[in-house]
Amino acid sequence: MKKLIILLFSILLSVSSFGQTGGNNTYEFLNLPISARVTALGGNLISTKDNDLNVALINPSLLTDSMDSNVALSFINYFGGIKYGYVAYAKHFNKLGNFSAGINYLDYGRTPRTDEIGIADGSFGATEMSLNLAYAHRLLDSNLTVGATLKTIYSQMDTYFSWGSALDIGATYFRPKSNFAVAYVIKNVGRQWRSYVPGNREKLPFEMQIGISKKPLHVPIRLSFIYENLEKWDLTYEDPANPTQTVDPLTGEAIKQNKYKVFGDKLMRHIVIGGEFIITKNLFIRVGYNYQRRKELKIPEKRGMTGFSFGFGFRVYKFHFSYGRAVYHLAGATNNFSISFDIDGFYSKKASSPSVITTAQ
Repeated sequence: MKKLIILLFSILLSVSSFGQTGGNNTYEFLNLPISARVTALGGNLISTKDNDLNVALINPSLLTDSMDSNVALSFINYFGGIKYGYVAYAKHFNKLGNFSAGINYLDYGRTPRTDEIGIADGSFGATEMSLNLAYAHRLLDSNLTVGATLKTIYSQMDTYFSWGSALDIGATYFRPKSNFAVAYVIKNVGRQWRSYVPGNREKLPFEMQIGISKKPLHVPIRLSFIYENLEKWDLTYEDPANPTQTVDPLTGEAIKQNKYKVFGDKLMRHIVIGGEFIITKNLFIRVGYNYQRRKELKIPEKRGMTGFSFGFGFRVYKFHFSYGRAVYHLAGATNNFSISFDIDGFYSKKASSPSVITTAQ
């Protein structure tokens, strides 16, 4: 246990100098919320350990024995005709551990092709995908599980294409008796092997995250608290077209900023909060809040529900269905649909794992 903590701390120190934010990297589609449950809970969920293959796709150490022969599928209707989704399959092997394989894809649709003066000349498309192979192993006589996901990434924009590879590393500590979990994930450590333009290699969206989930005893709710972008403190963005006023235009005096308000704003930009209400063992209501999303995409005159998300999940026969809706802007929101099921469950009764809490797919 001590050796693992030292190893994770060493990795944290060695990569913390590569802090980046969205928009500065290639393959940004890897950061999109990948399932309806994740979408409904604010866009991130790395620390909830239950029988849900959907969350194991963003933290490989969440793979469990009970996910053996599980299949997960998702479809997301994004903005501007963009659509993306995934399919994944998990398998448990005695003495080896838990594996999963899957593919994420994103289709930008068709875009009119025009020349420099606007004359139409057909259309072109763009797609991106990632082939994923994950592995997780629970350390003997321990509540700690470690895992990793190897991604092979392909991207094509019209006649330009690129490919690269990335590695996600995760560790989850879970106490079943108290329904408490804490997780640490390092995402997208890798390289673009072939760039769209020769000699113009781009960085991957590297990130570090830590998360906590807790279901209080005798209370039908599970709370999640995620701290994103550990590698970079200041995530604020200054709009060149609307810069923050530092001088009073009437008096010419400097405008003093409240240091506590500034600190709180920078802190909250890292945080994603989610709550899952367990109505019955087969019905779940979900809500989430993403402060960074609200801060960047809201309209000051009419903020609306920007940054909030919600959804639900339910089970019918052998199938788990989920729906998630995230409000990004007053102009619209995304809709995410997911389904998962256990192939073996159709013809055999599988024993449940003692390390798994209430299923909330």
